Parts: sequence; C-alpha cells; structure tokens
Amino acid sequence: MSDPTIAPRVKDLIVRRLKLEIDPATIQDDAPLFGEGLGLDSIDALELVLGLEQEFGIKVEDEEVGVKAFASVHALVDFIEQKKIA
Repeated sequence: MSDPTIAPRVKDLIVRRLKLEIDPATIQDDAPLFGEGLGLDSIDALELVLGLEQEFGIKVEDEEVGVKAFASVHALVDFIEQKKIA
C-alpha cells in the first residue's frame, strides 16, 4: 500500500531543489519529468538524486538512476517505496 504523503513531498522537493517557479500541486503524478513534461535535463536529474537521498534517507545507485525511476512523480514514489522496504 502506497504512502499518500510521498507524492506531495516529491513534488515539493522538485520545485525547491530545481528552483522552479510553479506550484508543486500543479505537477501531475504521471506527467513526464523530462522532455515534454517539466523539461528537466541531466543536471536536474543529479540535483534530484541528491535531494531524494537527503529527504528520504535512501541511496540511489548509479545504475538505478535511469529513465524508468525518474520518468514521473508516480515512478519516483514507487522507487522510493521500494528502496525504503529493501
């Protein structure tokens, strides 16, 4: 069962860490974070990794930082929950 508090925390983290001038609540859970979605790039991905590690106390291994885990807020929530269980 997924923790309903994680997605809002992830959205807030994205806006804070990347200094985006948008309301975190406007980020859709399934919208792509890169390319057509929020338009994030590889530098943003590195900043997000650092933020996730600090915020959620997880370790993001290099091979895990792929398109799949960072595809959307929903994908990040799943990734965080799997890391917290492991």
